[in-house]
Amino acid sequence: MRNTWLYTAALVLGAASFAFATPPPGSAKEGKAVFAQHCQMCHGDHGQGNPSLAKMMHVKMLPLGSKQVQAKSDAQLKKDITQGYKKMSPIRGLSAKQVDDVIAYIRELGKSGK
Repeated sequence: MRNTWLYTAALVLGAASFAFATPPPGSAKEGKAVFAQHCQMCHGDHGQGNPSLAKMMHVKMLPLGSKQVQAKSDAQLKKDITQGYKKMSPIRGLSAKQVDDVIAYIRELGKSGK
């Protein structure tokens, strides 16, 4: 009986650690292209933000690679992209895969420190 409990616990812990280690479902490479087409104008070449636009809109744009942005869950980033965030308008016309790709690209920006 004791061995069964240990085996079950090991399976659960192993599955949980695999779930947390799974990378985002999107492709950062494809996300970079979607970003360039739909996001770059406001967020800059590497997600650092467009200072002129930020000044005009009276907002502070955090770099997408910053700890504050990277701390957001994928679900929250997806919501920000598809529904908007503060003065940012929702990005319309993206497929679910394109949104996942952009999120993967944003995660890469966090790794590179940009």
